[in-house]
Amino acid sequence: MLANIKPEDILFLDIETVPAVSSYGTLDPSFQALWEKKSKHFRSDDQSAADVYDRAGIYAEFGKIICISAGLIKEKDPFTFRVKSFYGDDEKSILSDFSAMLSKFTRNRETLLCAHNGKEFDYPYIARRMIINGMIIPDILDNAGKKPWEVKLLDTL
Repeated sequence: MLANIKPEDILFLDIETVPAVSSYGTLDPSFQALWEKKSKHFRSDDQSAADVYDRAGIYAEFGKIICISAGLIKEKDPFTFRVKSFYGDDEKSILSDFSAMLSKFTRNRETLLCAHNGKEFDYPYIARRMIINGMIIPDILDNAGKKPWEVKLLDTL
């Protein structure tokens, strides 16, 4: 499969996430109850929900994206790699700017996204955070109802 893919048609990406709020104590009480329920599955008997709150950033429901970096190989001799990072305090702006760049990159051509553990983490996390922020998921990330061979997502894991 990779022999048929042009490197310049791949957008490589990685996201960085953190808990949505700085500490368990600052969580809304309803979210504290939800975190209590969620964290019960992975914490030991001697740990409280507050003790494991630093792990909240890996769950889209309790975390947020603080940076999305995207890179592409330019079709030049020799190949060059260009990277753009979207970052800041406003997650919706990060997602909106990334989505605009993604739409531009995928317009009028066959393209792929590539991430390490992207199918399990990056792609669904971005999509969930877009839904939470009331945004439309870009076509390339929206794999609902698609056959496996129609999904344009690569994973280096």
